Amino acid sequence: MDEGEARPAPEELSGLRVVAHPLRLQLLSLLTGSAMSAAEAARHLDQSQANVSYHLRRLHAAGLLEVAGHEVVRGGRAVRYRHVPSSGQRLSRRDPSDERALVAALGAELSRRTAQRDPDGEGAFSDAEVWVEEATWTEVLELVRRAGALLHEGARAPHADGARRVSALLYVFEMLAEPDPADDGDPADDGDPADDGEGGPGAVGGRPAAETPQAPA
Repeated sequence: MDEGEARPAPEELSGLRVVAHPLRLQLLSLLTGSAMSAAEAARHLDQSQANVSYHLRRLHAAGLLEVAGHEVVRGGRAVRYRHVPSSGQRLSRRDPSDERALVAALGAELSRRTAQRDPDGEGAFSDAEVWVEEATWTEVLELVRRAGALLHEGARAPHADGARRVSALLYVFEMLAEPDPADDGDPADDGDPADDGEGGPGAVGGRPAAETPQAPA
């Protein structure tokens, strides 16, 4: 953390809101397959280094990135970060507004990725809001967790030989047996998903987050 930068309260780094930003989601994906410095990640994502560096510091402070080494640059050393997928288990899901902010960011990311879908590539789609028995639900959860693990364990650096650029969004959960009539499910009621309480960059690289031009799967 830079000297003079406001130190966030612990709860700002422990909830889902810390990843509720399209650029942060892109950084976590990118740094799953390869360790990078802020400058390297900025080049891959077509963002300013200052913007990427800010978000990397936030993700590192939240425990979602680990230091994977350093590289010598003009005037000093640059930190290289890597994402450890299992670190996401530490994030608290107690605040419903955090989850809604994350859903809004995921929606923006899904729109961006879909615009870059290979029309000749393979894919799969499924959607459901159903009632199932406990044994079925348990099996579904295990399959989704396994699919997520396979994707993250198999992640490679961008453009690695033999690697395909793919996207996956797996989000399954139990619902209330009876809907809350006071809850309309509008994430806009929960504030700006890009604002994690520190007043840092809200738009991605000076553009609305949904217009970010490039990122890994």
